[in-house]
Amino acid sequence: MNNKKQAVTIKGTKEGLTFIIDESCSFDHVLIELEQKLSSSLVEKEHPMIKVNVYVGNRYVSQEMKDQIINIVRSKKNLIINDVISDVMTKKEARKIQQDLDVTTITRMIRSGQVIHVKGDLLLIGDVNPGGRITATGNIYVLGKLTGIAHAGVEGNRQAVIAAAYMNPTQLRIADFMSRAPDFETEGLFMECAYIDNKEEKIIIDRLQRLSNIRPNMNSIERRMSNG
Repeated sequence: MNNKKQAVTIKGTKEGLTFIIDESCSFDHVLIELEQKLSSSLVEKEHPMIKVNVYVGNRYVSQEMKDQIINIVRSKKNLIINDVISDVMTKKEARKIQQDLDVTTITRMIRSGQVIHVKGDLLLIGDVNPGGRITATGNIYVLGKLTGIAHAGVEGNRQAVIAAAYMNPTQLRIADFMSRAPDFETEGLFMECAYIDNKEEKIIIDRLQRLSNIRPNMNSIERRMSNG
């Protein structure tokens, strides 16, 4: 029954061609039909140097399977393989996403010379003293005094925020943006947050209650801090 099904659908886009693979068909059937369709005059008459994306849907494809698809596409001189896209993620990809979503809770004081780094969000229940440093790939929440250094979104996440119960840092960094203490018009205020303002192209310090407007997709920890 599957052998009568169309395993490969070819659609034209502005960027080139998209090959949509039926995930219910056997992989052998997919390869045979792909070879047949690419050997047809329909494809041969296309303009030279066409980019091709192959969408395999909810089908896991190993590197060997990808190579088989790529080799068939590349056998046509006028076709350039751009990407093989699958909705199924690898264990490595899933672990990285999980790490980025995780919230690491640490209960301690960060003293001068101490450095804490976590994957995902950091919830610190304690103070960060001058000379202390905390970094995270996600957001940073300090339920205490932030008078040291904090760096959120260290891998380039410009949507990350830094929130503190008492904000008077030596230095703040979010992704590749940096703001030092002299930039702040305060000697330390309660319940504030720092974020990147895309229009101003700089780090802004604001009342924590504004987080829901600044980052409407904020998670439950940010919401609880904003609401006290």
